[in-house]
Amino acid sequence: MKKLTDFTSYADAQANFASARLWELFDGDRERLNIAHECIDRHVDGEKTAVIVVKAAGGEELLSYRRISEDSARFAHWLAAKGVVPGDRVAIKLEPSRAFYAAVFGAMKAGAIAVPLFTLFGPDGVKLRVEDCKPRLLIEDDAFLAGLSAFPATFEPDTRADDLAIFQYTSGTTRELPEAVKHTHRAIVTVMVAALYGTGLRPGDRFICPSSPAWGHGLWHGTLAPLAIGLTIGCYAGKFDAPRLLQALEEHRFTNISAAATHYRMMRVSGAASKHRYFLEKTSFTGEPIDSETAAFCEATFGRPMCSMYGTTEIGVILVSYPGASDFIVKPGSLGKPIPGGRVEVQDGEGRPCPPGVTGEMKVWRRDRWIATKDLGRIDEDGYFFHGGRADDVIISAGWTMSAIEIEDAVLKHPDVREVGAIGVPDKLRGQVVKAFVVTDRKGDDGFTREIQDLVRARLSQHEYPRIVEFVAALPKTPAGKVNRKILRTLERGREKENA
Repeated sequence: MKKLTDFTSYADAQANFASARLWELFDGDRERLNIAHECIDRHVDGEKTAVIVVKAAGGEELLSYRRISEDSARFAHWLAAKGVVPGDRVAIKLEPSRAFYAAVFGAMKAGAIAVPLFTLFGPDGVKLRVEDCKPRLLIEDDAFLAGLSAFPATFEPDTRADDLAIFQYTSGTTRELPEAVKHTHRAIVTVMVAALYGTGLRPGDRFICPSSPAWGHGLWHGTLAPLAIGLTIGCYAGKFDAPRLLQALEEHRFTNISAAATHYRMMRVSGAASKHRYFLEKTSFTGEPIDSETAAFCEATFGRPMCSMYGTTEIGVILVSYPGASDFIVKPGSLGKPIPGGRVEVQDGEGRPCPPGVTGEMKVWRRDRWIATKDLGRIDEDGYFFHGGRADDVIISAGWTMSAIEIEDAVLKHPDVREVGAIGVPDKLRGQVVKAFVVTDRKGDDGFTREIQDLVRARLSQHEYPRIVEFVAALPKTPAGKVNRKILRTLERGREKENA
């Protein structure tokens, strides 16, 4: 009987998907399951490469399934020797590396809870998360590797499917720490929906995701899901450098990539894309909508349509563009359509479905109720979803409702604009006006400001343009690489108070 991984078309996905069939892809069952076994141990066959660590400074580290299996087994024994018991938290603040994979999978083998932490967190960011999850150990370097050889190279996991396996922190600021999202071992089964239909993973792919495994995209979609299928995957260690990634795409002949929209934008502005050959068959993005200029660049460079994958850490992936499905038309700018068996609606303030073209809040049906995504959106006549920004990113000026995302997309069409963030700022006459923070290598002056304003007026409407433009050296970002409009709004409010 065929498995879900044997189907590639959109029609087959709708006809053959059933959540119960996801379990056919795993050794474990609804009672007993362990992520480390499913992702690593069961794929040990000779010296097949599991992970290619692409290093920012050059070179790479190749790790076989066997190497990670043995390292993680030894690490599990090492944890037991230190008194770590099932249910204890083990925080891991490491870049992708031999030590990182040994620690993450070893902790889960031992029944402990792995807590990946972003390596660029400062002391306050680490402190707040450590105080929240109270780990038994915090791993910040690879010194433990030297002592692993004293322990056995095999370890038999003994976890229930509903035992906690991973604590995941979203990319919030240190002032407003999000609560950890707590995942059980069975989450590896659930995430396969996004793997199959959001990133289009299938046996034989050579897959790369440059997002940090401290975040949901890099960990679940970029690491755990593809390893569970037994793929060779690529990851990125160190400060992101677009030319280095483009070089790795050619050298390692990756056929499938999923990255943040920011990564693709950096590839575009790097000017290095034309120096390499590519073998990509599927391309997807997540994190935020991709601007049209970057989407066009990627399609021209890689020869594949840019497929959106939309969701949140809390609710998972709910809208996808089915990469690799020859019978699915990818509409530029869209978030795609619901995952197989999923129900997503755009609703008005009264909870009623919005007709095509009307903006409302996107909601997903879960556990017999509608759950708000806190994002705005709309659908078209063909059932494709389009992002309308975060609910708090809407700008209302003189009665007009405007999307920060649409304005940013228009500003980015100016050849001298590298990055932009748009927010609403108070205005006595209009309530709010649009302010754009622009990153550019060109000198910012009144003439440049008028060029930007005229461009947006011409592309959107006469009222929908940034009345205020501030040229800045850099934009605040979330650790996941998105423009942090919340910080821009906070900074602007601080200025208002100072000038009051």
